[in-house]
Amino acid sequence: MNNPLQVYISNLDRYIDIEGGETLLDVLKRVESELPFRPICAHVNNKTESLRYPIFGPKMIRFLPITSSSGERVYIRSLCMTLYRALTEACPGAHLLVEHSLSRGHFCRLSGTEATPELVARLKEIMTRLITADLPFERFEQLTSDVKKLFAREGLGDKVLLLDTIHSLYTPYYRLDGVYDSYYGALAPSTGYLKAFDLVPYHDGILLMAFDHEDHSRPRAMVTQEKMFRAFTEHLEFNKIIGVRNVGELNREVQADNTADIINVAEALHSKKISSIADEITARYHKGGARIVLIAGPSSSGKTTTTKRLATYLMTNLLRPQMISLDDYFVDRKNTPLDEEGEYDYESLYALDLKQFNADLNALLAGEEVELPTYNFATGERNYKGNRLKLDDNTVLLIEGIHGLNPELTASVPEDMKFRVYVSALTTLSIDDHNWVPTTDNRLLRRIIRDHKYRGTSAVDTIRRWPSVRRGEERWIFPYQENADAMFNSSLIFELGVMKEQGEDILSRVPHDLPEYAEAYRLMKFLSYFSPIGEKYIPSTSLLREFLGGSSFKY
Repeated sequence: MNNPLQVYISNLDRYIDIEGGETLLDVLKRVESELPFRPICAHVNNKTESLRYPIFGPKMIRFLPITSSSGERVYIRSLCMTLYRALTEACPGAHLLVEHSLSRGHFCRLSGTEATPELVARLKEIMTRLITADLPFERFEQLTSDVKKLFAREGLGDKVLLLDTIHSLYTPYYRLDGVYDSYYGALAPSTGYLKAFDLVPYHDGILLMAFDHEDHSRPRAMVTQEKMFRAFTEHLEFNKIIGVRNVGELNREVQADNTADIINVAEALHSKKISSIADEITARYHKGGARIVLIAGPSSSGKTTTTKRLATYLMTNLLRPQMISLDDYFVDRKNTPLDEEGEYDYESLYALDLKQFNADLNALLAGEEVELPTYNFATGERNYKGNRLKLDDNTVLLIEGIHGLNPELTASVPEDMKFRVYVSALTTLSIDDHNWVPTTDNRLLRRIIRDHKYRGTSAVDTIRRWPSVRRGEERWIFPYQENADAMFNSSLIFELGVMKEQGEDILSRVPHDLPEYAEAYRLMKFLSYFSPIGEKYIPSTSLLREFLGGSSFKY
């Protein structure tokens, strides 16, 4: 007699017997009353899978809610396909472009029609009908040559180009109510899982809003991010000029050996933007303001290199930059506030000695000499080593740290004395027209490579720490983005191709039996779409060198 097939449900810490070929949905029916949430997907052997995934052998299963990072990605992808299906009905022949995250949603543009309020209302009406009907997202996998023919008939030339450049033998795709599409990750079992969403007209496009994190029964409310929108739009226009809007087009240029031109133009754009910011600071300085420049941004946005390059351009404007790192004003580790997990919350504003920091700033602005602290990360204590600073004529103080845009950081400093710069990797490259490159993934890959190379930190530790970093960013950084006087987009259109080989090597070392493998596997799959780009054309002053190594700047 054959032994029964068993799967281990880690949510419940027990095994259950199943028949070979049953799906995760079938398994879920037997245990759903024991779960405190309705799953939208699952980790199977530490890989994210759809609930329609069939099981033919022993597996470890962890069901996931929409509030998990994997669950939220599944929810948003499924919303995107539902929106695409609605557009094919409302405007046959129109094209959907899902460009980037913005204003707590995802910004989409339409090609071949105008995103009028009337059309947006019609699309929302169709999506609501599709969700009420609880239609299945059907997954298929065929020879790539057949899938390319299917996508060509559907008018999805961007997907055909991508498949032409990655040379996979088989390709998965989805069908929803007669419409075909591909997404680079699992979708929900059916449209009925998408209970909360909204469509909001915004500029020349639409904001697609998913569920609210506090109340999952309602959609998130948008927040105005006009400066962020302009920063994204500026780079999207640049992408159009150089003819590289998506990964397929980038791969095509790489495979045609045109990489050097793309790198040179992208680096020139960085230089031009930093020079422009330096000119604006200089103009304000000569009008009696901008004595302090605060450079802020989330983790791995490239704040340090941006600050150093900005200092170089300010010197060419005959100003004398002096630099201070907010990290040196950390309170002693034993006094650091704790987060909800009981861990030290280094992202908190109150991990800094605000009183001492403001006292030093005001003394410097008054012309006094100040002894600056140095934080010893090994001992977790702040020390004084005789590092003294006095602001002379034509001196500008550059202060780098994640909290630079928070008004409370410099509450005692007059507003006209401050100039705020926000730095972030606002990735404008798309995988294809319906699959964007998340800014957070770009930054996480930068951090994984940098921490492995310079800090001896494994990918496991970086991935494990990342949710805490993201919570800190949501609380302490992102609400203050629009306070910036200038925004610098630190992303480089070619960088994921350059990071591919180092990133894949580091991620491949994450053990399969750890929960962090799910994220490592997802990132490796993401990098697999990029053709590798060598480092030889990347200048030593490039922001990317902060993460890869080989920079002419000292860190």
